Amino acid sequence: MQQRQRKLIGTIVLLLFLAVYALTIMAFSAGRIMDASPPAQFLYFLIAGLAWVLPAGLLIRWMLRPDQAASTSRKPL
Repeated sequence: MQQRQRKLIGTIVLLLFLAVYALTIMAFSAGRIMDASPPAQFLYFLIAGLAWVLPAGLLIRWMLRPDQAASTSRKPL
């Protein structure tokens, strides 16, 4: 798969992931976290606010991976 194709697929997946992640975190926090103590809320929002970075970073690393060289070597002209 070429880098151009990986970037297209990765961009779509990243946008979908972030939308689903944000909605999930928001729904969970509206239902349960608002009743927790302020330190627990702070810890939750700190972790939830940074947890998306690792999967996004791995996806971006995959997107930017260089193309593999062709299996047949070309002779220079």
